[in-house]
Amino acid sequence: MDVLATELLGTVDEEEEALTDIYDPDDNTSTTTTNNGMASQSEAGSTTADSAKAARSIRRGIFKAASLQDKLLEKLLGQMLPADDSIHNGTTTIPTISGGDETDYASRPGFTVSAMSNNFRRFNARIGVVFRFQNKLLRVLSWRKPSHTLSLLSVYTFVCLDPYLLTILPVAAFLLFVLVPSFIARHPPPPSSMLSDDGGLHTHPDRVRNMGYSARGPPLAPARTVKPVKELSKDFFRNMGDLQNVMDDFSVAHDKVIELVVPVTNFSDEALSSGVFVLLFGICVFMSIASHLVPWRAVALVTGWVAIWSGHPTVAAWITQMKEQYAGAHQDEKGTPLDGNKKEIPKPVKMAEEAFDNWVKGDIILDEAPETREVEIFELQRLGEGSGEWEPWLFCPSPYDPLSAGRIAGDRPRGTRFFEDVMAPEGWEWSEKKWALDLWSREWVEERIITGVEVETEGERWVYDIHNEHEGGANGGAHGGIVTGGGDLPDPVRREHRHTVGTSNLSWEEGDDEGVGRRGEWRRRRWVRMVKRKNVTGSG
Repeated sequence: MDVLATELLGTVDEEEEALTDIYDPDDNTSTTTTNNGMASQSEAGSTTADSAKAARSIRRGIFKAASLQDKLLEKLLGQMLPADDSIHNGTTTIPTISGGDETDYASRPGFTVSAMSNNFRRFNARIGVVFRFQNKLLRVLSWRKPSHTLSLLSVYTFVCLDPYLLTILPVAAFLLFVLVPSFIARHPPPPSSMLSDDGGLHTHPDRVRNMGYSARGPPLAPARTVKPVKELSKDFFRNMGDLQNVMDDFSVAHDKVIELVVPVTNFSDEALSSGVFVLLFGICVFMSIASHLVPWRAVALVTGWVAIWSGHPTVAAWITQMKEQYAGAHQDEKGTPLDGNKKEIPKPVKMAEEAFDNWVKGDIILDEAPETREVEIFELQRLGEGSGEWEPWLFCPSPYDPLSAGRIAGDRPRGTRFFEDVMAPEGWEWSEKKWALDLWSREWVEERIITGVEVETEGERWVYDIHNEHEGGANGGAHGGIVTGGGDLPDPVRREHRHTVGTSNLSWEEGDDEGVGRRGEWRRRRWVRMVKRKNVTGSG
């Protein structure tokens, strides 16, 4: 902890100087102004300098404390958060979207408290323009100035009647709301107050009225620029309040959408979600055929006018009164709905819901039988070196044939020793109680194009490796081929018979049709079992 405190205190001085340079931009200006001021204002200038110095001291102390807290919280989070492979040295590697084979990575800064705090302050100082636009839009839609709202309706009507005018709107908005105000700020109109000959300030209404506005002549004011608001100012905290309200509105809207949409679309009720899917698919098919028959201009015009007029104070008050009258007709004297805690649903909506529910129950038929698949496992046995008997080895998901990748690489087979340890695949469960021996051994050998083996078509259906003399061992398969045998004789008897007839030096190609060639050290057979999908109820 001492080391952590030492690291924190060592960085405070450097950040203090940086913060002083950033947040004290008026030091030189105030000094120059003071030095160049008139002698009669020296006392006021010194008082202003003392006040500015005190303000800077307080500000420096606030930023110093904030920096220390940020560093301490960053160090604690760095020890608490789990390590991530995608984060290296404070940077996060994010793959870029590219269609090439080469993978490019963009290095992005990782999460730090200081960067998060700095970015939030910068963001909050610049987000005011968005909130001002939102307030102006709400003021227009709420009919604060009817002339503005009627102008909006006029423009909307022209666009609905002639949609090609929509391409002009961005250019016209840029001209009217960006270039024209900037030009007027550079060439302002004459003020209404005039300075008289005796130094008094009075107004000449007739003179100003006759002058009018003229943009001729050189610029009369500096160009207007957009600057971030100062931190700890009134506008800064106003932006924070607006941002807080926007976050709350988004959270409420998000929760409402999740409450209404997700239960219908996440297939927790498969019949209902399937009905919605079929209904929307039918609408898509119908609209793809008949969409050109719908008068979209009239629909957009009526919809826009109804939406904007619904914000008029008189119309809004009438809608509220109708809602209260409708709610009062279905409530008792205490204000409780007549049908209990449920809200009264309008009759047309109720009839539509009942018709949709009846259609879902009658026409949406779900296949309740779960999907089934067949899984396989291979029983491997190995020939003992001294005893000459086949020893159970393990149950493996692959046949471990002579030409398999693991066999060629010299890897040992992987699996489990007992049947009880074989588990169903993830997301599946057993639909049968026992494993069944696959009696069609030749078919699965041919499906996998396995060579260098001998297949039993009767008996226990073992598939043997064929001895490879060139390797001097049991890993056969260099010459390929499949030999089928009846499997009617026990393996030790067949080995003795091969020895007595002098076939110990014969390869499998020189043996007889019964497969009396020398076998390798591995044999396997296939077991199968049916599985079905697990039935998961509810939502995650």
